[in-house]
Amino acid sequence: MASVCIHPYVDGGLKKGGGLFAGGTLICECTTKPVKVKIKGDIAHNHACGCTKCWKPVGANFSIVAVAPTEAVEVVENGDKLTVVDATALIQRHACKECGVHMHGPVERDHPFKGLSFVHPERFEEEGWAEPGFAAFVSSIIEAGYDPSKMNAVRERLIELDLASYDCLSPGLMDYIATWTAKKSGVLAA
Repeated sequence: MASVCIHPYVDGGLKKGGGLFAGGTLICECTTKPVKVKIKGDIAHNHACGCTKCWKPVGANFSIVAVAPTEAVEVVENGDKLTVVDATALIQRHACKECGVHMHGPVERDHPFKGLSFVHPERFEEEGWAEPGFAAFVSSIIEAGYDPSKMNAVRERLIELDLASYDCLSPGLMDYIATWTAKKSGVLAA
């Protein structure tokens, strides 16, 4: 199954994180004046994502994406190179105008993820961040042009990598979203 490309960071096998990650600096792919974004503290819910919105390195079928509190995210260099990819999207993905790497994506609308920013941890200068724990929106790679007849091989490869495969988010995150929605509507007590 090694011929199925998931993402360069995981294709050789998952690299386990070192425990509590103290944060670090994300850097875009530019060789001149790269955008740098400081993340203060650990990341959460790191996963492989097959959606068509997330940035993926060349040749990858999935992104690697996690969240950090928006208040812990700070653009520290060359922020003038950032632009929002889609102002109508829930996740306001700020990408480098030159290399295209998504550097941070805050959720600012009324949503269970409000106050979180999506980041691509493989862009960290530092090592030791938590490895991806699951794969989300797996079927969505078909929407990006992946051959549907090869999806069983993709899911088998994800199993080999110990990444539970979902066509949404993980059950814990889906429960969190449903609980937030039920409390907001009054079905559950806040």
